Amino acid sequence: MLVFSVALLGSEPVIFDTDSGFFGDDGAALVMLLGSPGRAQILGITVVAGNVWTAKGVEYMREILKLAGQPDVPVYGGAQAPLVHTAAMAEVENRRWGPVEYRGAFGQEYRGSPSGLDAVRFLMDTLNRSPGHITVLALGPMTNLAIALRMQPDLEKRIKRVVWMGGSVRVPGNSTKAAEFNFWFDPEAAQAVVRSRIQEKVMFGLDVCDKAKVNKARFDEIVAVKTPITAPFAQDMGERYPGFYHSPRAEISMWDALVAAYIIDPAVATKWEAKPLDVDARFGKSYGAVIALEKELAPEATPVRVVTELDVARAWRLYKDLLTR
Repeated sequence: MLVFSVALLGSEPVIFDTDSGFFGDDGAALVMLLGSPGRAQILGITVVAGNVWTAKGVEYMREILKLAGQPDVPVYGGAQAPLVHTAAMAEVENRRWGPVEYRGAFGQEYRGSPSGLDAVRFLMDTLNRSPGHITVLALGPMTNLAIALRMQPDLEKRIKRVVWMGGSVRVPGNSTKAAEFNFWFDPEAAQAVVRSRIQEKVMFGLDVCDKAKVNKARFDEIVAVKTPITAPFAQDMGERYPGFYHSPRAEISMWDALVAAYIIDPAVATKWEAKPLDVDARFGKSYGAVIALEKELAPEATPVRVVTELDVARAWRLYKDLLTR
């Protein structure tokens, strides 16, 4: 009943699927949505391996929820690793077709959790209780969602829409030349979702994310406001990546925060194109790349709405306001 009452109030019921690091763009996206209860209601957070291993991501999400004053939002650990891809495969890629610029959890010591299917069960149970009413935000590799779709194929028809940050169509990737990190980390999972019959699929790829940057001046505007949220924001982006305190000319894309901004204010996206897409899941130099769909491989696949242009100023205002509120 919660989902229906929220929907009637105009607030989007959302499952927040993430590979959160210490804070970064995943943390920013979460804080933005938590700060917009009239526009979004987070039903639960599902964590997947990507930037870090799942158990660490769960810790980070719970800490951010505490800082945001909403510790009761449920957090579920999900897939502990990609469907097929491994650190050993990434090393082969780096040697044969490299360099691999960013490996995420593959470059870290594995830290596991016994609750790997909790997130998948939550996805399935929640979507089955309110078919056609819930948006899935996929902000990391799409392993959790892909497993759910394999366990229950008709779940595709029960998802209102999936909005993801991942992939690149016309620009180079940021893990390999061919592939954006989320798609590269688990190409098979990305392929399962992109080929699916989900009613609406919205893609924020690197093509559009590269147009919305945070530079040192914008970073300074946010950290000048002292709150429990801007402290980890400053620590992460100032000391870690991109390291504004050490590299004042650095800049970083808003990435996942753009997806949050779009949920809060759809006018952030000003242009898009719908096209049938696929993901290259053949192990090789294009592993994880977005490619055109051969229709006979997935004849019922719905097209992907690829966001191509943004109102960057509008997105920045939301980002700054909600992170400093």
